[in-house]
Amino acid sequence: MTTIADVLAAARARLTRLEAAEAARVVAEGGKLVDIRPGWQRVAEGEVPGAVVIERNHLEWRLDPTSEARIPEATDHDVAWVVLCSEGYTSSLAAAALQDLGLHRATDVVGGFRAWQEAGLPSAPGTGEPPDYARS
Repeated sequence: MTTIADVLAAARARLTRLEAAEAARVVAEGGKLVDIRPGWQRVAEGEVPGAVVIERNHLEWRLDPTSEARIPEATDHDVAWVVLCSEGYTSSLAAAALQDLGLHRATDVVGGFRAWQEAGLPSAPGTGEPPDYARS
């Protein structure tokens, strides 16, 4: 029988996960930080200025460059997507799913948003604003 711990371990085995400071460097060099936390969690914890907000249930459709529902930043399969959740669990599963779509540079942040904040990286109070794609 497979457990969620098994699924998580398998996902992480194929990712090159990034510590928060390394994730910030990748983003500074042109990678895209994508925050997959739901709105209530972004309000409670805070947000990363400039992050692309795509709640988890929309992620694959918004980032697949062949999808009619893709966002403008989803230009090709070579984009370096750095996935961020609250603590770094859901983001590992999400990054592995993106790799399954051929987004071979997808990875996540070890420790998630909490590690990002603890590292002193830019954050702001959460606004609860819906993602850009949800406003139309």
